[in-house]
Amino acid sequence: MAGYLCALNSYRITNCSRGIRNAWHFYYALFLVIKVLCGGFGIACLTP
Repeated sequence: MAGYLCALNSYRITNCSRGIRNAWHFYYALFLVIKVLCGGFGIACLTP
């Protein structure tokens, strides 16, 4: 029974860390999209 609880807890930790990893990937992807869009807008404003 103790082995089952340990396996269950390790699965829960793995599942939680997977969610955190996905959140970081989403954050960096969103940051990259905003950076590209703002960079393109800045270049368009600077060109005559």
